[in-house]
Amino acid sequence: MIGRYTRPEMGRIWELENKFAIWKEIEVLACEAQAQLGQAGITVEEAQWIRDHANFTVERIDEIEKVTNHDVIAFTTCMAEYIDADIPEGAEKPSRWVHYGMTSSDLGDTALSYQITQACDIIIADIKQLGETCKRRAFEFQNTLCVGRTHGIHAEPMTFGMKFGSWAWALKRALDRMEQARAVAATGAISGAVGTYSSIDPFVEQYVCEKMGLTPDPLSTQVLARDRHAQVMAALAVTAATLESIAMQVRLLQQSDVIEAEEPFTKGQKGSSAMPHKRNPITAERVCGLARVVKSNAQVAFDDVALWYERDISHSGAERVALADSFIALDYMFGKMQWMLDGLQTYPAKMEHNLWRTKGLIFSSKVLLALVDAGISREDAYVIVQRNAMKVWGDIQNAVDGPTYRQRLEADEEAMALLTAEKLDEIFDPWDFLTRKDVVFDRLENLEF
Repeated sequence: MIGRYTRPEMGRIWELENKFAIWKEIEVLACEAQAQLGQAGITVEEAQWIRDHANFTVERIDEIEKVTNHDVIAFTTCMAEYIDADIPEGAEKPSRWVHYGMTSSDLGDTALSYQITQACDIIIADIKQLGETCKRRAFEFQNTLCVGRTHGIHAEPMTFGMKFGSWAWALKRALDRMEQARAVAATGAISGAVGTYSSIDPFVEQYVCEKMGLTPDPLSTQVLARDRHAQVMAALAVTAATLESIAMQVRLLQQSDVIEAEEPFTKGQKGSSAMPHKRNPITAERVCGLARVVKSNAQVAFDDVALWYERDISHSGAERVALADSFIALDYMFGKMQWMLDGLQTYPAKMEHNLWRTKGLIFSSKVLLALVDAGISREDAYVIVQRNAMKVWGDIQNAVDGPTYRQRLEADEEAMALLTAEKLDEIFDPWDFLTRKDVVFDRLENLEF
């Protein structure tokens, strides 16, 4: 991922320096395990020497790889240069025990699992922070009236806090998925050429995994099965889709014809190079755009699941790009969404204004039920409700300053034969729709991240 969309903590996880540091630790732990096991010939003193002297530089590894065309061999060769640097000429080299009985996948896959857990921990923290923000702001706007929309059309009254509340619940589901994916990914394998432990004792795998906070794969075929990685990428993709959905709502609310909320517009910010009046939802749009990258990368992970026989490396290059880019992009998206939602500018007066822009049409469902309660069939009631509603729609569509929906009903003899003025007062009170809203906020009160 380009630097523009990379936050430092997440970026460091996917840098070569961190990957090789994990590789080094795995190799050293494997040597220590072999020394404890006492079967391969390595002594405890040699294992300690390896720990004390093992090192690398990315530059030297790159230099060696240009010759070997093999990154793991380049790494172990570089590490051996450090381990054996102070060993007298003719003496046995401690580096001979490095990578003993292991394959490249034993090292690479176990390290990748550890990187994924590191990255998942950051995303999990991101989700919790944004979830708490949404929950807090939901209660801030618990009693702020706004119109609900379905298909983009005014539907019925609701409160603005419900929007934040729904986002909080979506993030809770994202948290559950990410924690499950992390658990599936936190797996290591040091089982040899085709997973038979032919040249390495299972104790080494157990020892290394325990020290790295991983669980040994019960049956690896040299590689860890890529369905594990696909589950992680799927969780990232769904989480990105959730952020995209929230950002889309912000974009819609910021439209000039709506303007009930907008992302922060900071001092000195410019909206357009040509139109100085503009306040564009650029951050929300950026989140929506980056979500496409993360969602697309999930398909890469699904395609990586199917490998030839016990392994091939068709997955390798693809996942080096897709995994890193997805984690980095999603972390960046969370940073922007946290800034956006924590500082979301809201306009309750405009929400109230918009509530009445359709001249009371949003109360039609209450009128329908009141007519049914008065004793006529639902079909007959629907005719009365709709014919008056369509007249109001016509006025709205043609910018005619005509009667409100209530006034239309009051002029309808058939309707008023069944309704009273007192009943209309009750029907056209927006809070009458929200007598049970506390149910959802009571549930939200118990939501924990």
